[in-house]
Amino acid sequence: MTAATLEIPRGRALRTRVSGDDLVKRGLMVVISLYLLVALAAPLYVLLSKSVSTYEFDLTAFELQRSDESATTWSEPTTVAALNEEVGGVITPDQLNTGSDGRLSLTALYPDFSFRSPVMYRIRGTSDDAAYLVGSELHRGTEWLELDSNTFRRVVIRPSASLGLDNFVAYFSTPALAQSIANSVLMGVISTVLVISIAFGLAYALNRSCMPFKGFFRLVTTIPILVPSLLPGIALVYLFGNQGLLKGLMMGHSIYGPIGIVIGSVFFTLPHALLIISTALSVADQRHYEAAQSLRSSPWRTFWTVTVPGARYGIISAAFVVFTLVITDFGLPKVIGGQYNVLAVDIYKQVIGQQNFEMGAVVAVLLLVPAVAAFFVDSAIRKRQVALLSARSVPYQPKPDRGFDTACFGYCSAVALFILMMIGVCQFAATVKFWPYDLTPSLNNFRFDLMDGGGWGAYYNSIVMALLTAVFGTIIVFVGAYMVEKTDGFAAGRTLFQFLAMLPMAVPGMVLGLSYIFFFNNPANPFNAIYGTMAILVVSTVTHFYTVSHLTALTALNQMDREFEPVAASLKQPFHRLFFRVTVPVSLPAILDISIYLFVNAMTTVSAVVFLYSTQTQLASVAVLNMDDAGDIAPAAAMGMMIFYTNVAARLLHGLVSRLLLKRSQAWRQR
Repeated sequence: MTAATLEIPRGRALRTRVSGDDLVKRGLMVVISLYLLVALAAPLYVLLSKSVSTYEFDLTAFELQRSDESATTWSEPTTVAALNEEVGGVITPDQLNTGSDGRLSLTALYPDFSFRSPVMYRIRGTSDDAAYLVGSELHRGTEWLELDSNTFRRVVIRPSASLGLDNFVAYFSTPALAQSIANSVLMGVISTVLVISIAFGLAYALNRSCMPFKGFFRLVTTIPILVPSLLPGIALVYLFGNQGLLKGLMMGHSIYGPIGIVIGSVFFTLPHALLIISTALSVADQRHYEAAQSLRSSPWRTFWTVTVPGARYGIISAAFVVFTLVITDFGLPKVIGGQYNVLAVDIYKQVIGQQNFEMGAVVAVLLLVPAVAAFFVDSAIRKRQVALLSARSVPYQPKPDRGFDTACFGYCSAVALFILMMIGVCQFAATVKFWPYDLTPSLNNFRFDLMDGGGWGAYYNSIVMALLTAVFGTIIVFVGAYMVEKTDGFAAGRTLFQFLAMLPMAVPGMVLGLSYIFFFNNPANPFNAIYGTMAILVVSTVTHFYTVSHLTALTALNQMDREFEPVAASLKQPFHRLFFRVTVPVSLPAILDISIYLFVNAMTTVSAVVFLYSTQTQLASVAVLNMDDAGDIAPAAAMGMMIFYTNVAARLLHGLVSRLLLKRSQAWRQR
């Protein structure tokens, strides 16, 4: 019998049947993907388009006619460009370049113009796209519009749009603006070097020594996470400012500028670097150190050949995180930066100060570049990381060493003192009458309703926004992570979802907030109704902190055996029953961690919401900024401390609720 006779004829390719549960999972994944598209991808696209959009008044796009005083005889139609040449160019070339909201009055073209004159005027466009305003009423097209003199003075022409890189050319042609790039990079590099050095020393002491009070030091080093980044700037003013307690230590230098930015950046980024590096140092194989000791390697050489290489990926990852946080932070340089311009503050000045949205978009794109680059480099480094512990590994156990342990305790005490001093001086300044002249205890600085910034209403708005962010953000994040992790097939959709979920980590808050202005403030946008409401603040905050929450949820879901879903399907149980009865209880620790993470960050965020709040939705973190701008530094410190108190209370409540819920839902872990 030949081989040909044994060949089985080919049939149709087998295709996995998509169940109803899989369709529901894919549908929910698509819904959350649409949320990320609307809340992130679409606004970023509009922002990028805005940065390459240039606007210029086209004087050839409009024609004018003027009557005599009897309004019976009219002049020949003349373009605005030709009329401008006749009167000697009263509209200069510099006036032609403008922004998207530019307006140009035409009365200067008639030197003898008087709004009381009986002379009549006519105006029209030379094309259907030409637009002009009469008061607030928009007109387009080539039809003549006849106006009296009093109405004609209210006529302004609108610019025409084109695409190009003129905005970027203009930015780099302005030395003061271009210098902001170098300033931001310099602050990022210096702060990163200092933070990584300090954080590595802390992490090494906490993980490789037997010093006492480790729990206390771990607790103190988390304090900067609970306050907005503006608060360290205020603390530095009280410590080293013109009336500061320790002004003499500055030796004639000013805290307002790069020195203040660097010190404040070390304060608020230290916990982030410490967490990453401490995690890297906590994973070590005792056998490596025993081998080094048996080879008579000195402690210094062991440190550089065993310890540092083992933690290098954590160190590099922490460095990129710190650099990105520093270069994209807005609150600290706004409070303590003085005249030292950085990119994040430039965006605020261009948008809020000058209403130049196109130039603000240019700065936002420039700010986006280092953040995106750091994100992708960090991702590439993470892929090269290898496991340091195997099944045969022996966990590292530090041995008591009196001298080394004492040195570690002293080092950690110094860092803890720095953190407590920064918080303590804000607490002290907030509870005295008038710093530094009248230090009588008083609560007058907490009378927020008598000051600029939104009053107590801003504080209550922050709590409401943080609660809404924690509730809806946790639901969206965890459901999205579950769908992408537990859905079978649909590889293209899952890949797209993962990309959208990771994208927020590379988008600075200032960039996100500005992109929301361009996207949601457009009347043609069906989502325009949420602009200026609490909803847009919640959406922006959930989106801004989406990635870390998503990774936390994925980590928890990956710890569960993938056999749960097939077993449930074999028992003909719908996936939602498995989700609520098994997945949620097992993942409850991660769900609670996500909720408190979102709450705390919603209370402290400034950069993502500073462009989006309205008079009815002012927030406590923004109130700190506004009160500081108004010169109410002590009330600003008081509001910052209120945020700190709230986050501490939320942490304590989170710990209590976690203990009560986990005692029941996690009892199986104790068996």
